[in-house]
Amino acid sequence: MGEDYKSFLDWVVYQIYPKSFLDTNGDGWGDLNGVKEKLDYIRSLGANAIWLCPIYKSPQKDNGYDISSYREIDERYGTMQDFERLVDSAREKGIKIIMDLVANHTSSEHEWFVQARSSRDNPYHDYYYFFTEAKNDWESVFGGSAWEYNEPTDEYYLHSFAIEQPDLNWQNPKVRQEFCEIVDFWIEKGVDGFRCDVLDFIAKDFEKNKMYGGEKLHDYVRQLFSREHAKKLFTVGECQADEKSIFLLCGETRGELKCTFQFEHLTLADRSKYSPPFRSFEEFSKILVKWQEFSIKKDFLYVLFTDNHDYPWLNSRMGNDKEKRYESATALALLVYGLKGIPFIYQGQEIGSANSRFGRIEEFDDVEAKNYYAERKNKMPNDELMDEINFGNRDNTRRPFAWSNEKNYSFTDATPWIGFSTRSDEINLEKEITRKKSVFAFYRELFSLRNSIPALRYGSFKDVTNGRGFIAYEREYGDEKYLIVCNFEKETKITGYGDGLLLLANFTQKRREKASIDRIFEPFECGLFVIA
Repeated sequence: MGEDYKSFLDWVVYQIYPKSFLDTNGDGWGDLNGVKEKLDYIRSLGANAIWLCPIYKSPQKDNGYDISSYREIDERYGTMQDFERLVDSAREKGIKIIMDLVANHTSSEHEWFVQARSSRDNPYHDYYYFFTEAKNDWESVFGGSAWEYNEPTDEYYLHSFAIEQPDLNWQNPKVRQEFCEIVDFWIEKGVDGFRCDVLDFIAKDFEKNKMYGGEKLHDYVRQLFSREHAKKLFTVGECQADEKSIFLLCGETRGELKCTFQFEHLTLADRSKYSPPFRSFEEFSKILVKWQEFSIKKDFLYVLFTDNHDYPWLNSRMGNDKEKRYESATALALLVYGLKGIPFIYQGQEIGSANSRFGRIEEFDDVEAKNYYAERKNKMPNDELMDEINFGNRDNTRRPFAWSNEKNYSFTDATPWIGFSTRSDEINLEKEITRKKSVFAFYRELFSLRNSIPALRYGSFKDVTNGRGFIAYEREYGDEKYLIVCNFEKETKITGYGDGLLLLANFTQKRREKASIDRIFEPFECGLFVIA
């Protein structure tokens, strides 16, 4: 692994959902000035990069992932001048900026699509997929048919997601050139990288009935990012791919992506995300180990994350977010962020945020959840349906950040665009900072150790788990060796590891003292030890 590629292991990325982060102009909607105001807070956590979810001009049918102009800031977030000031301020504080690049689809209000749907002879018509009849039986990710009738041309257009998100035709070289120019525009504005939304959807293969992941994907991505001035960008893709596909997409020399997210640990193969229960800690850890070993074997960067804007809080799905919220949140943190890779942390994760119940379907903003409800409301009892939606909806992690115990939790002076979590009185930054058992303090200490110990960033990985109910793994670099032990849901007697110098733990405040590892570990107890 070359030094430039290896240097990305020094990044800790803080994901921001700007709409829900901090409102500074009193409209109930987070904005760019709110992000700028909290840069010191982000830096204090140990992060040195931020990923901004879409801030482009948008009708907000899918919270900004329906873009009507790629070169304009949505006025609800601020102005281009606000963005430029944010970039300048972030650079002064040593923080990189990653933008969300949505290349599979636009808004139906984008001028390209307005033109495209008006006439079969319009120059923009081939920017999208139009057919005289539905090409196949593909279903939208958000439910229902992926084909929508367009009356002006008497055709059907493809939308892999919402009806208002028509898919772009990446087989058209003009579309590919448009996105090269969009990338260049934001490079000029000072961004350091891109997170590429549903990237594998840009390569469709109708003959092989593949909605995503067609063989042209690599050509398309190389056209974007192998250009000389784009090679040093940090690029991370959102892809629904297996190990082989991900390895072929990312790496140091391929000229495609630096890394990709993999979602196996957050999804279940045999049922939807709305169907509880989720997997156990033990199953979860085995998936992480598989991907860790594969990424090291193939020498590519592994993305470490537990939460984002598309999933409910993992600690609520898999841990114990009630009686042992602190213990399970911190065990999950050490388990994941002790691995080799690039840490991504989602806003609110660092204070141990948890899911809270929505009472009525009208309270939801999530288009996917509302479509799920509409498809099933006459097929199952409403209470059961609401239980499923509350378990799996995306709005859980999109509620406003709770900064304090003050009015509206200091997020806004106005009515927020979506309701606060019903647990914000209990879980907010101000209260979390003052707690003896503080998730925030644990995260800050964990990232401080990670940023100061080369072995936790660059070191080898070895799974040394010798029993059931826990995971133990070593990180080694040079003459330094560290052991991470994370117990799962039940009390477990752990033996065979001897003693170590304790650096971090969630059941004791003691640090840098010799401690026995061979003992009974409490449910969700974890520790980081120096063993050589």
